[in-house]
Amino acid sequence: MALRKRTKEEVEIPSASMADIAFLLLIFFLVCTTIDVDKGLDLVLPPLDSEEVKIRKENITNLLINDLGQVLLDNEPVEVREISSKIREKLQENENLIVSLKTTRGTKYEVYIKVLDQLKRAGATRISIAEPEAT
Repeated sequence: MALRKRTKEEVEIPSASMADIAFLLLIFFLVCTTIDVDKGLDLVLPPLDSEEVKIRKENITNLLINDLGQVLLDNEPVEVREISSKIREKLQENENLIVSLKTTRGTKYEVYIKVLDQLKRAGATRISIAEPEAT
């Protein structure tokens, strides 16, 4: 009895359903992906038609950021990391305190955001963002 050699069949991956599989994977990842919508600054701005309110001077503290990133709190230089503790002290003395934050045109955005973070950390809820002076 003679044994015959088998001829090897070529193995082929069926590619007819590859597009279907790719489409299903795409849908799966789109459905499972979450998108962060809360980007940007969390500030509540007053309505456009609001009227100007007079505020007593003792209820306002001024915070100025210059072009070099230096911060002045009531005309005294202060480090960015110290703002939180200083504002917290002022808020304990006066709960009606409004922080007036003013910048110059050349202020770096990074410093501005760090100062806003320090104000939030201090618990300041009344923040007035003043317009930069034209130079």
